[in-house]
Amino acid sequence: MATTTWGAGAYPLMADQLRPAARAAVDRAAVRPGDRVVDIATGTGNAALLAAARGAEVIGVDFEPSLLAVAAQRAADLGLLLRWDVADVTALTAPDHWADVVLSVFGVMYAADHEAAARELARCAAPRARIVLASWIPGSFLPAMGQALSPWLPPPPPSSGPPSRWGDADALESLLASAGLRTTANTTERLAMTFSDAGAAADFFVGTAGHVVAERERLMNAGQWPVLLAALQELIEARGEQVAGRLRIGLDYLLTTAMPA
Repeated sequence: MATTTWGAGAYPLMADQLRPAARAAVDRAAVRPGDRVVDIATGTGNAALLAAARGAEVIGVDFEPSLLAVAAQRAADLGLLLRWDVADVTALTAPDHWADVVLSVFGVMYAADHEAAARELARCAAPRARIVLASWIPGSFLPAMGQALSPWLPPPPPSSGPPSRWGDADALESLLASAGLRTTANTTERLAMTFSDAGAAADFFVGTAGHVVAERERLMNAGQWPVLLAALQELIEARGEQVAGRLRIGLDYLLTTAMPA
């Protein structure tokens, strides 16, 4: 049962599209058999499952139980044994200095308290831990979508900064440094999603965004839902490109590697 808006929509469909970024993060972390891994805000378990398949001991943490239920079923289907914990990114369940690898793929960036979340990354990391984070770059498609839809949605919960702060290399380096972590590398990566047309893309992005789905009935009753969809389609048409008769949208993200200072 969903307890947050992350469980209100069809987010697992989006998570399927994000698997290449999870693989990039696990590859960058060079996860090995016997590593102890924490995947923070694991969602449906993309990175956690990839790490477990390499022989790591894995804890996947998320605050949305319905997503963890999907992750647990995926693990069972693959014959993998992982630990799944319901917890906030600012109160992780991993012991102090436990993790050889700390991962978060489009997860920890949504913490309400960025500084507290960064301190938790540092707390659970072993002295030589490899920390790898994937975060949407400011101005990239999903942050732009948030801006485009903001006139019709409630304001986001109070936080110490926008989620895309984690996708700004300089801002993230400063944030991690304040928690005793040293950034060692940043690269800009891109995910590509393809759709038949802008309408199909808009339906996908809306349907997988729980915070938007949660407002659909209200907006439909007010006659504003078609206006919201039109605004999103306009953004999609501006950002997308036609490739072999299909619409392709690029989602740029920052892949960051860090370690305890």
